[in-house]
Amino acid sequence: MAAAAVACAALGVGTIGTAPATATPRPCRGANLYPSAANAHAVDVATLCLVNRLRLAHHAVPLRANGELRQVAASQVTTMVRWDYFADVRPTGQTPLTLVAASRYAAHTAQIAVGQNLAWGTDAYATPAHIVAEWMASPPHREVMLSGEYRDAGVAAMPASPAVVGAGGQGATYAIEFGARL
Repeated sequence: MAAAAVACAALGVGTIGTAPATATPRPCRGANLYPSAANAHAVDVATLCLVNRLRLAHHAVPLRANGELRQVAASQVTTMVRWDYFADVRPTGQTPLTLVAASRYAAHTAQIAVGQNLAWGTDAYATPAHIVAEWMASPPHREVMLSGEYRDAGVAAMPASPAVVGAGGQGATYAIEFGARL
């Protein structure tokens, strides 16, 4: 049985920004890929592309891909799978804010705003298109994704899911880290 679930942490969610929506957005290549080791980069790019299409449709500024935030997202999904948990806060107590604050993303700035969305899915529910749709269907995730406060994002998907979720089937775990240097 295929399944999916989502979790999010919003730290400093602001109001939706303004930007003109495009009439016909380009399709996001890889939106229907099932994550694997061979296509991880394409899945990450497709996920951010889908989020940005939704932001544009809701008159929000698109997010810039950020390597430091991507490293935090990759660390988050790897840690969840290895340590067998699914949550925004790590068993060690580290929050999305502490993880990003300890990264190079926070260098040379007095303040940062951080948000995070997590998800896992199996089989057909593990594609970027389905994961982003699940985030949009969840009011807290939607608020984080469409917040005008964030300017940057990093996405990571791993072709595995924590055993604790009891997913069965072939699973994938996603994290997107949102940030803004203030």
